[in-house]
Amino acid sequence: MCKDMFEAELVGSRLIVWNPEEALNLYESGFYGKPVGIPKPKPGEKFDSPLMLDLMEGVYLHEKKKIKVRDAGSGKTVAKDQILKVACKTYKDFEESYLVYKDLRERGYVVTSGIKFGADFAVYEHGPGIDHAPFIISVKRKNEHMGTFDIVRAGRLATTVRKQFIIATPETKSRRVDYLVFRWFRA
Repeated sequence: MCKDMFEAELVGSRLIVWNPEEALNLYESGFYGKPVGIPKPKPGEKFDSPLMLDLMEGVYLHEKKKIKVRDAGSGKTVAKDQILKVACKTYKDFEESYLVYKDLRERGYVVTSGIKFGADFAVYEHGPGIDHAPFIISVKRKNEHMGTFDIVRAGRLATTVRKQFIIATPETKSRRVDYLVFRWFRA
């Protein structure tokens, strides 16, 4: 295993990097995962605990050859298609959401769960603890209906928490993602 590859264990629908040194290095390499027992690590703060990754991060890191995944029960290596199988059972519309996650990461953004904002993702330009996430993103299929009430509700929430509301529409065949950015103004 190369120096830049970390070992994670698949436990249910989570991936855990048990080695605290590897956990810290992986976290610092792009704000991946959450250190166990530390809700909001400050930038540069060292921790000595395992790191929990969600499956979205796990698939991305596996594709980038940053992690090697082993099954918690058998200890055998877990292939990407096995991780995808678990992810598709765990997440609604995983493939579409993953396209958006990957696109944002490839553009240099730090992407975390946006559940506390009523969205799919919270997106940082620099990282948690360094800046606040300026964007919240909801993933919608191009043919999916989103009523005016839903748009107004999302916009009001976004402005309340000082974030820009964006709808991401991924196209699975072309692997392209379009973004619809809302700008709110007072009349």
